[in-house]
Order: sequence, then structure tokens, then C-alpha cells
Amino acid sequence: MTTPDPARTDDFRPTHVVPPDGLPAWEAPDPSRPTVPLDALLPVQLVERLGDWGRVVCANGWSAWVDGRLLVAVPQPPPAEGDPLTRTADPRPLLARVEQALTRYRSAAEDLAAGRLDGASFRGITRGQRIGVVVDGESLWLYDAEQERWVYTDGTRLSTYAVADEPAATGERNGSVPGRARTGVVRAPDDHEPTRLVPGVTDEPGDR
Repeated sequence: MTTPDPARTDDFRPTHVVPPDGLPAWEAPDPSRPTVPLDALLPVQLVERLGDWGRVVCANGWSAWVDGRLLVAVPQPPPAEGDPLTRTADPRPLLARVEQALTRYRSAAEDLAAGRLDGASFRGITRGQRIGVVVDGESLWLYDAEQERWVYTDGTRLSTYAVADEPAATGERNGSVPGRARTGVVRAPDDHEPTRLVPGVTDEPGDR
């Protein structure tokens, strides 16, 4: 953590809280420079973003870098009637992307079944695609391939449920290997049992 800045404590307004399991922290947006982890449910103010990284300031002025995707946003007053949802909170754009990806996969699968594609061509077309949808009544879990995370929505707002890689600066994925992403559960929505996520099965040697 950096040295406390007393001037910041006067106007401290938390924007997020640390997840219930606490949160690893770093002195800089660099996985090789860890510092003291943040306590569970600690109120923090997010003051800077760098890709997945976020620099937070605590009430006493201490600051550190964390995986900004895991921070839990402090509830804000609801938008006035008629105001559109913010793009980051609105689940519809992600729903549309997932639907388009599923349509492309289904089209390729139909061509494979009809003999219009061979196995190698099918694998080439679908390589790198990751689609994930779980629906349970009003509750919906979606895989956001662009951010490499699972999100949860009740139809109104998105919230991060789990992430599949370490935080990275924009355009970078430190240690990310296709087909080898690790998934860490962040928190389960209220009234739902935690979901156990397991690695996918591939045809690469050593996977069995």
C-alpha cells in the first residue's frame, strides 16, 4: 500500500466494498508486487482504472491496486423514471452478444451435420469461442468473453460473479492461455447456493 494521504480522508466517499472473502492487493498493477490483502467488506473508493486493475483508497488514506472486477459496487439511488440504464449495468448488450455467438455456433454445427463442413473446418470456425448461459427463473448467469468473467443478472443489472484470469492492463492477459483459463468464484447472489466451476475438457495430451 502507499503512504496514507490525510487530505483524502476528509472527502472519503466509498464507491465499492471488498468482497466477503477479502481481496488480494498489490503495490502497483503488477502481480509480482503483492502487499497486505484487504479485509472482507472493507469500504473503499475506486479512484483509478488500468484495464482490469483498479486503484482503491481506504478511509484512512491508504491505497493499493486490486482486481477491479471483483469489487462490489455500493448501491446507488435508482435512476429517475424513464432514464435509460447505464451501458455497464444493462444486461441487454451482453445478452445480444451471447445470442449472436450461439447462432454462429449453431450454424456451424448444422453445416457439420449436413456434411457441408468437415471436422477440421468446424474446429477452425469455432476455435476460441466461449459461450456460457445458465437460466433459473429470473436469475441468469452469462459468460462475458470480452472481460473473461461470469456475470449475474436478475434482468435489471449486471454484477460480476466470477473471473477467469488475473487482472491485466488493457490489451494484455498475463499468463492467459486459450482453453486453460482458471475460474475463481467471487460470490453467489442472495438466495442461491454457490456454484462450483470446473475446468473444461479438451483433447490436448495430459487432460485425461
